Amino acid sequence: MEKDGKALKKGKVNSLPKLTFKDKEAGSYFIMGFANFADHQIIKGFIFLAAEIAYIAFMIMNGGDLLHGLYTLGTKKQGWVTEPGKLLPVLQSGDNSMLFLLYGIMTLVITGVFIVVYLVNISSARKLLSLRRAGKRPNTFAQDFRSLGDTNFHGAMLTLPMLGILFVIVLPIIFMILIAFTNYDSNHQVPGNLFHWIGFTNFAAILGANKLLSYTFMHVIGWTLVWALIATFSNYFLGIIVALMINYKEIHLKAMWRSILVTTIAIPQFISLLVMQNMFSMYGPINELLVRLGLGRVDFLVNNATNARIVVLIVNLWIGIPYTMLITSGILMNIPSEMYESAKIDGASPVQIFFHITLPYVLFVTAPYLITQFIANLNNFNVIFLLSGGGPTTTDYFQAGKTDLLVTWLYKLTVNNYDYNLASVIGIFSFIICAVTSLIAYHHTASYKREEEFQ
Repeated sequence: MEKDGKALKKGKVNSLPKLTFKDKEAGSYFIMGFANFADHQIIKGFIFLAAEIAYIAFMIMNGGDLLHGLYTLGTKKQGWVTEPGKLLPVLQSGDNSMLFLLYGIMTLVITGVFIVVYLVNISSARKLLSLRRAGKRPNTFAQDFRSLGDTNFHGAMLTLPMLGILFVIVLPIIFMILIAFTNYDSNHQVPGNLFHWIGFTNFAAILGANKLLSYTFMHVIGWTLVWALIATFSNYFLGIIVALMINYKEIHLKAMWRSILVTTIAIPQFISLLVMQNMFSMYGPINELLVRLGLGRVDFLVNNATNARIVVLIVNLWIGIPYTMLITSGILMNIPSEMYESAKIDGASPVQIFFHITLPYVLFVTAPYLITQFIANLNNFNVIFLLSGGGPTTTDYFQAGKTDLLVTWLYKLTVNNYDYNLASVIGIFSFIICAVTSLIAYHHTASYKREEEFQ
């Protein structure tokens, strides 16, 4: 009987099915870390399983409500209500649409992070499968941990920065983009009021449905592009000319001239701009000098749009030329002198030498810088806001002045008028313009197309 019992037990044990490699991988699709547990990677399996349990618990307790709040953006409005049995009304706190939107986005971001962890779990299961089929033993948790300081050091160092970028940069960008699809304006301020999803209504208003808004947008974007082109290329070419003048053989005290120009960079930009604003004001030093010369006062910034635009472009030269001068000085000193000598022997004029030797070399090296400066000028908040304040103001524009760029108009819409939805739409258009312009321009530069061919 004992032998039969032992045999029976033995038969039962042998009849139990063993988990195949495929079973372990399939189990990881439903229970995260299943393959790791089956291959005795307990700590790694526990980490995956804990992530799954935490996410499921979060979605059951809070996540579902937060996603529903993202869909509705709140339903209960703040107001005075009289509770049963009481004579005086009390202020009822309502839903905060902004927090509903923010928490909903955070829930989506957390879901995205969980999906990444889930895919890592599947990848880990497949890696275990391939190792076992090859007859190799997978790493222990200690070996994987030590690899973070060696072969996987890049992953260890990038994980925290990537999470920081996700929650500090990506999440606010998503929040800003979604605001463009709501009616979050001066009439729907939280927590006193709710705002709701309205689709592409704001985009339609900017692009033509609202005549005042569309008129303002077209004129502001036109001036923004004109400003960026003139400011960028004037600084660039004048900076190259100044660098050529300083590097000319007959010029002495080159270091002194460079140092004098660099002082404009050393002084904080906002100080220089505020000084310039005072100098060009109606009762500033420049107007006082004009009065003494018998020429009368000139309205540089307040009421004359043409004068204001010319002034901001001229002042921008004072700030921008030294940067180009510094960058191009090093390039000019590295151009082979034999090329200049050969050109002179062939009878080339200084202008021909500049356009056929100097400029191609400088442009080849500084093309990415030129593109970067163009994008920076599209969003050059400091020069416009601190010098002219976007003025002169006009009733033809909606909350904008004649020298306002898209970025300064956006600022005014948010800070002065609380039209966050319109500001968000303008921010999206600004990003599209900057991204498309920079990508197209860079792909057509010699730096990108024929780096090896350049001689």
